[in-house]
Amino acid sequence: MKDLKLVYQAVSKDQAAVELDNLELKWGEDYPIVIKSWRDNWDKLTAYFDYPEDIRRIIYTTNTVEGYHRQIRKVTKNKGVFTSDTALEKLVYLAYRNIRKKWTMPLSNWGKTAQQLAIIYPDRFSLFD
Repeated sequence: MKDLKLVYQAVSKDQAAVELDNLELKWGEDYPIVIKSWRDNWDKLTAYFDYPEDIRRIIYTTNTVEGYHRQIRKVTKNKGVFTSDTALEKLVYLAYRNIRKKWTMPLSNWGKTAQQLAIIYPDRFSLFD
């Protein structure tokens, strides 16, 4: 939903609140439960505004596990039944090899983002390990 992107891609938590109000005006009658859920969980959903923009972008755009799962599911969904667990394992392994080849693109602004993470989490993130 394009309008929802305006909420989580806002430059500040205040701007995100304005965008959520706009979202509610446009979609509130069609999706009242979704809007209520966002309102009820606002503090949790907007916690990433405590971070610099480069880190926020990684939080809301990168979900490696879901992307990996989606690609594995794409390979396995066409085959309804596997002759054995080993056959499934082989198929998943081959899919993993193909997926891994595509994981060569570096994250945008990773150098700057890594420096920010090292400053925020000096005990958990090091540039030199």
